[in-house]
Amino acid sequence: MALIKTLNGNTPNIGDNCFLAETATIIGEVTIGSNCSIWYSAVLRGDVHFIKIGNNTNIQDNATVHATYKKSPTTIGNNVTVAHGAIIHGCTIHDNVMIGMNAVVLDDAVVESNSIVAAGSVVTKGTTVESGTVYAGIPAKKIKNISPELLEGEILRIANAYEMYSGWYKD
Repeated sequence: MALIKTLNGNTPNIGDNCFLAETATIIGEVTIGSNCSIWYSAVLRGDVHFIKIGNNTNIQDNATVHATYKKSPTTIGNNVTVAHGAIIHGCTIHDNVMIGMNAVVLDDAVVESNSIVAAGSVVTKGTTVESGTVYAGIPAKKIKNISPELLEGEILRIANAYEMYSGWYKD
C-alpha cells in the first residue's frame, strides 16, 4: 500500500478506482480524482499548498508533484499523463495533456488543454503552453501545432492505456 500521510490536519482524498503503487507517497492536502494511477516512487507532497488532480490521470514512476508555500498550488486536469521522472511544481495543467519524461513545469506556468510538453523540457515560471501545441527545449518553446492524429494517437491513447495498465495491478 502507498504511503498516505495526514499532515497539518490535511488527509489526502483519493477518488474511486485508483491504483496507488506500494512505493508511491501522497502527503497532506492532495485530492485525486477517479480512475487515476500513481506509480512507483511517485511523490505528491501537499505540505505547503494544495495539489488537485482530475480523473483518468496518471503520475508515472519517480515523478514529483509539489507546490510553493502559500503562493502557488498545483492543479492537474483530466486525462493527463505525467511521465516518468517529471517534476510538476506550483503550476496548472489543464485537460488532455502529456508531460514527457523528465520534463519540468515550474511555478505559475499554465499548460493549456490538448498540449504536449516534450521529454526533457523545462517550462519556466509563468510560461503559458498554448492549447493544441507541442513545447520543447530549455526553456520550452512552441515547436509545432498538434494534429488530430497526435492528440488521439498519443495524448488520449496514453492516458487510457495507463488506466488499463493499472487494472493489471488491482487484481
